[in-house]
Amino acid sequence: MSRQQTVEPICVRVNDAARMIGVGRTKLYELISSGELETVKLGKATRVTTASLHELVERHRALN
Repeated sequence: MSRQQTVEPICVRVNDAARMIGVGRTKLYELISSGELETVKLGKATRVTTASLHELVERHRALN
């Protein structure tokens, strides 16, 4: 029997990142511009690191 392991991505597309934290693309780009989210350029593609998404949520969680 082979068991497949699920692997959490280390970066995601902008649309997926916005969906993951429940904001629109415009808000996500604002968060990127302000330096609150880390991005990686892979060729012409922009990807958002999932670590920065988790950190953003934790920072805002601590404020409440």
